[in-house]
Parts: sequence; C-alpha cells; structure tokens
Amino acid sequence: MSTTSGAAGASNRPPAQRAGLAAPTTTVAFSPEQLAEVQRLQSLYPDRRGALLPVLHMAQETFGYISLPVEEYVGGLFELSPAHVHEVVTFYTLYFQQPKGRHVVAVCHNLSCYLAGSRDILAHLQRRLGIDLGETTPDGRITLQSVECLCACEAAPMVQVDDRYELNLTPDKIDRLLEGLR
Repeated sequence: MSTTSGAAGASNRPPAQRAGLAAPTTTVAFSPEQLAEVQRLQSLYPDRRGALLPVLHMAQETFGYISLPVEEYVGGLFELSPAHVHEVVTFYTLYFQQPKGRHVVAVCHNLSCYLAGSRDILAHLQRRLGIDLGETTPDGRITLQSVECLCACEAAPMVQVDDRYELNLTPDKIDRLLEGLR
C-alpha cells in the first residue's frame, strides 16, 4: 500500500513535480517521428545508451532547453534515472538547463586563449552585454558562456558564436561581431 503526502494523486506525479521543481502543466513528449528517430539512433549502438547525447540534442531543439521534466522524459526512453540524465546534462556545456538566447557566445578560457587575452575579451563582452557568465541579455538575444578548449589554439583568443568560430579576437572585433547578432 502506498501513502501520499496528503495531496490526492501526488504519487502519480513525476518526481521533479513532486519535489516542486517542475510546473504541473508541463507536457513533454516527442512526436511519433521523433520517437522513431530515437529508436533508430538507439539501434546504432551496441548499448542503446550510446544514443543519449544525440537524443538530448533532439530534446533541446524540440523543447528549447533541457528542463527537469525533459531529463525525466529522456531518461524514461533509455530506462535511465533522471539523476543519470541530469549528470550528463550538467557535464556538457552544450546543453542548456534554462532558456537560452537566440545566439550563444562561448568564450574559450583554456590556457592558450587565456594567455592570449580571453579574460579581457570576456570582460569586454560582459560590459557590452551587461550580463555575467551563464546569463542571457534581457532582450533574449545573447547567452554568454565560458568554455573549455575549442581547439583553435593557433588563433587565440577565440569564441564560438552559435556554430561558427571567431578567431584572433580584439575588443573591436567583438564589437563588430555583436552588431551583427540580431
């Protein structure tokens, strides 16, 4: 016999919702076509968990970011605990746990970029955008990140803007770059 905390049907709600971490009206589900793609991806690996990263990408494209209910949903597709999925989501900088801006500016802070001035580039971006790391501008235009090596050490300092690299940065180049992001 199960017991509840007094709320009718509380045990039927997902754990994130029971903990007060998810909105009760949040519905998370892939389309039938997306579920077929999940199965196809899972079939490509000897252990179907190998498809977790591309399925998380699909979830982020579909839902905008990886919320706790999304983690729980994806975990169910793999018979993984939400905690396991959460560990993966929080390990990689390419997954967002809250809504992101239309553009993501990721500043490399690894050794080569740091020695070439990435700290100054990051400070310039923070001043120009009026936000700190991990934040999004109030107009929803840009999310600012600091990330590990992006493998362009020969052109340091550099940033990744969405899916492209911007190399050999200076404050002037950053200003021109920001003007082009609409």
